[in-house]
Amino acid sequence: MVHHHYLYLIRHLPTAGNEKRQYIGWTDEPIVSSHGKSRLHAFGNVETVYGSDLLRAKQSAVVYFPEAAYSADSRWRECHFGEFEGKTYAELEMDKGYRAWLDDPRGAAPRGGECLAEVEARVRAALVDVPSGSIVVTHGGPIRSILSHFSPGKPADFWSWSVPHGSVWKLTWRHYDELKEGLPCISLSEVPITENRNS
Repeated sequence: MVHHHYLYLIRHLPTAGNEKRQYIGWTDEPIVSSHGKSRLHAFGNVETVYGSDLLRAKQSAVVYFPEAAYSADSRWRECHFGEFEGKTYAELEMDKGYRAWLDDPRGAAPRGGECLAEVEARVRAALVDVPSGSIVVTHGGPIRSILSHFSPGKPADFWSWSVPHGSVWKLTWRHYDELKEGLPCISLSEVPITENRNS
């Protein structure tokens, strides 16, 4: 029987800044909603959850998996938005630096922040360190970067992925070495909460 290497990525629940459509990167806001408790039975007994060291990820993990230990890792953080932190598109749309970042997120960085290439490097380093079958609670940017890079077939643009708060994504590789080498996964899907994690 083939034992594939697979992982689940969950985006944290929303914060006040998220609801205002602000860029919330390393700002350590709490969540404002605890919806998502229905996910608990979908995943069965979970001993350890991995994820970002920011409060919103840790609090979301407690909502989803209150009995699990939490392994926090700063590499799973959202992009550091620098001077764009706490601002909205409407506040930034005339800013040339902001437009340059939107046009080339991998190469351009928000002033005082990170470019997408830097985010990708730390997130991919964290990704290869978690065991197969793991659940990771993280942020929209890290999830989009993983989906963009590892998507089977033609990679999709970073901005094209819709990753709602509380969404769950499953990625499967034939074996761990394919992930470690940065090869595309063989299966990628948004997971309905009724899926049995052990199947």
